[in-house]
Amino acid sequence: MSDATPIVSLKGLKRSFQQGDTRIDVLRGVNLDIMPGEIVALLGPSGSGKSTLLQAVGLLEGGFEGHIAIAGQQAESLPADARTQLRREHLGFVYQFHHLLPDFDARENVVMPQMILGTPRAECEARADSLLTSLGLGERLTHRPSQLSGGEQQRVAVARALANRPTLVLADEPTGNLDEHTSNAVLAQFLALVRGEGSAALVATHNERLAARMDRVVRLKDGVLT
Repeated sequence: MSDATPIVSLKGLKRSFQQGDTRIDVLRGVNLDIMPGEIVALLGPSGSGKSTLLQAVGLLEGGFEGHIAIAGQQAESLPADARTQLRREHLGFVYQFHHLLPDFDARENVVMPQMILGTPRAECEARADSLLTSLGLGERLTHRPSQLSGGEQQRVAVARALANRPTLVLADEPTGNLDEHTSNAVLAQFLALVRGEGSAALVATHNERLAARMDRVVRLKDGVLT
């Protein structure tokens, strides 16, 4: 793995916000390489800037200084349409809240991102069924989010994130809205599925116990990683 090209490489990443006359430096020069297939825990308390860092890696927000390379492509200077294409082809996202489309069933929620990439419908459905079944939802494929428990909804969100076989999954407190028992189960399935798919992952959490189950832990403190 040491000879491989990092799937994500951050160099001197900075982000500041202005509140009235006060400048708040959230990221003060973050450096991070994540190798293909590596699952990295991003540990830090609430308000430490974990979500800001994930937004930067996910190419979801501007205003950053420094360099971001995704899958070997320097991303910070790309035009908006190229950034969108890079994000669609290489990144998957799991948030603390599932953000499923309420009028679509579990299968359709996982089919949707694949169709946006132009994958044929039959292939989309087969992929969705395979992912959802591997997450224990084989009998819930046609249930809408309102008919699913919180843990089931989050499993659908995990399947959706992996639908397009991303090289990197970004997860922001992916089990933070679940009770401890359900959180443990969903995280175990998430890690097993990500490893089975061969994807890398950057998982933001404030939970030391959950972080310890990943390949490597980095800590965000005072705007830098340790």
